[in-house]
Amino acid sequence: MSSKGKILVIASSADSLSLKDGRKEHIGYYVNELVIPIQAAIDAGYEMVLATPKGNKPLMDRQSAVASHFGGNEEALQKALAFVDTYPAMQNPASLRSVIEEGLDNYIGMYVPGGHPPMVDLMQDPDLGEILRHFHAEAKPTVLLCHGPIAATAAMSDARGFRAAMSAGDVEAAKRSAEGWVYAGYRMTVFSNDEEHYVEDNLMAGGKVPFYVLDALEIAGGKLETSPEGIFKPHLVEDRELITGQNPPSDHGIAELLVKALDRAVSMAVV
Repeated sequence: MSSKGKILVIASSADSLSLKDGRKEHIGYYVNELVIPIQAAIDAGYEMVLATPKGNKPLMDRQSAVASHFGGNEEALQKALAFVDTYPAMQNPASLRSVIEEGLDNYIGMYVPGGHPPMVDLMQDPDLGEILRHFHAEAKPTVLLCHGPIAATAAMSDARGFRAAMSAGDVEAAKRSAEGWVYAGYRMTVFSNDEEHYVEDNLMAGGKVPFYVLDALEIAGGKLETSPEGIFKPHLVEDRELITGQNPPSDHGIAELLVKALDRAVSMAVV
């Protein structure tokens, strides 16, 4: 069966996050957040290209490699790990720059999974900024999950200044750096502050992240929404081409919206 189109899957090159106390926290993508949506897209007839800023293979957060992220199904976890280890497109990522040089018109949509790494490099990567602005201008499906939505700040003209200001707690400087952001005014969701507090207390030995991604997106001009049912409940927001999911349990929901958005894009291209 021929491919219905290519989707660009963007992951981070980062493997550590500097906490406020100076400690380095080992980080990586969440396996369910990467595999479940991408497997759904592949099953629906789409082809994936994996890209990272450096063209290196992204690191998995080993804390995510547990059956609880797959509904308690150990077999589903093992299938996901096998996908990561053996699926051809996962083995040799492209660099973001090479993706741009080869042509962004090759892609009908993009997906960014979470885990903490997008907070480090993706949110301030100039190549990702160029990619995001193209996808925005062409209204191509732009799908981001958990911490993935913070990568959207790369589309700012001063993304590096924005991250530096957020890390310094300088809200006014962050607002200045965010001026003209293409996603200002969009409805969106992201990993909530309460969820991050849980992670800090239970997975980071009380360490504090440099800033909260929900606060950052609000300061940038996003209209943030989180689940009314509390922490770690699935929550999805779709506004124009931007589709965001709040947390790891939003994986199946984001997979469904990703496939629907890709199918719409294909049908519109055919008309």
